[in-house]
Amino acid sequence: MLDKLKDITTFIFDVDGVLTDGAVFVAESGEQSRAFNIKDGYALQLAVKLGYNVCAISGSRSKVALHRLNSLGITDVYLGSSMKTEKLKTYMEERGISPSQVMYMGDDIPDVEAMKMVALPVCPADAAEEIKAISAYVSPISGGKGCAREMIEKVLKVQQKWMGAEAYSW
Repeated sequence: MLDKLKDITTFIFDVDGVLTDGAVFVAESGEQSRAFNIKDGYALQLAVKLGYNVCAISGSRSKVALHRLNSLGITDVYLGSSMKTEKLKTYMEERGISPSQVMYMGDDIPDVEAMKMVALPVCPADAAEEIKAISAYVSPISGGKGCAREMIEKVLKVQQKWMGAEAYSW
């Protein structure tokens, strides 16, 4: 896996189960919310600052997720995507991104086909067994607990971009 890290320019993440732990909190009003990990947030915004492509593709239509990701500088957020492969294909074509440059972190069945399209499919520790079976790397960290941070940090360290001046301003 380490040899693939040097070519990564693009991070694609599912939201629920990857950037969150998959729990959905429902208020009496019916409004839903999710919890995001601050360490993931730090790494995500740093990757954006460093010029990496950072994208979220989710079947969810959560406005909370959209607001959180936009606040980190992530503008490529595709919610309500039942066909993740089509969204991923279009995203890569529009930006001239090769599959060899992409890390995709997913956790469940809707991510399978999209993960097969990229060079570095990875998943959190608590991903579905089918996802673990196709992943080049299974993080020891569960979804929503810092697994996105772990992968971004690994890539930046291999590419010698971790702990640069950008790392200190958030």
